[in-house]
Amino acid sequence: MAKLYFRYGAMNSGKSTALLQAAFNYEERGQRVLLAKPHIDTKGAGEIVSRLGVTREVDFLIPAGSDVETIYREHADYVDHDALLESIDTPKASVACLLIDEAQFLEPLQVDSLMRIATAISVPVMCYGIRTDFRTRAFPGSARLLEIAHTLEELKTICRCGRKAMFNGRLVDGQFIFDGDQVAIDGNAVTYESLCPRCYLQYSGGRLSAVVS
Repeated sequence: MAKLYFRYGAMNSGKSTALLQAAFNYEERGQRVLLAKPHIDTKGAGEIVSRLGVTREVDFLIPAGSDVETIYREHADYVDHDALLESIDTPKASVACLLIDEAQFLEPLQVDSLMRIATAISVPVMCYGIRTDFRTRAFPGSARLLEIAHTLEELKTICRCGRKAMFNGRLVDGQFIFDGDQVAIDGNAVTYESLCPRCYLQYSGGRLSAVVS
C-alpha cells in the first residue's frame, strides 16, 4: 500500500533539496513524478527553490480552497505521446510519486485529499515542510499531516550555537520579532533562522509563543 509521508524540519534543514533529490532518484529509474506546492508560497513563483541553488518548475500549484484530487487527476492523466514513441520502455502515463513542497501551507482538507490519493489511488505522496511558525504554533497543514500521515520523518539542522534547531525565528530588517501574521514569505525584509530552544527563549525574552486573541 502506498503511504502519505511528512518530512518536516526547521528552516534550512534541506527539505526542498531532499524533495528534488527524491524526484531525481525516481526519474533516474525511468519513473514519472509530479511536483506541486501551495499557491500561497510566492517565493520562486512556480518553482521549487533549494537553498543550494537548485530549482525546478512544479507541475502544478495548489490554490487555496481547491480540490487537490481533481487537480492531481488532471495532471496524472496527461501523456507525453512523443516521449512514449521515443522510449516505449519508459511509461509516462502512470505516476510513481507525488511530491509536495511547503506542505505547511496546505489546508487540512487538502491534506485529507492527499491521504486519499495515497490510499485509494495507491500513489505515494511525500510532503515536505516546517512543523511550526515563528511563534512555535503549528501550521494547519502541518498539524493535519502530523495527525494522519503514515510516516513522519524529521530532517535535522543546527542552530547558530551548534545545538539541534527545533524552532524558526523570524527576522524583520535583521531583528527577531515574535508577533505578527503566521504567514510572511521569506524575502528582502523578512528572513528566517532556525534556532534551538535555548536560543529561541533567549531572543524571545523567555516566551515560547505570542499571545493570540
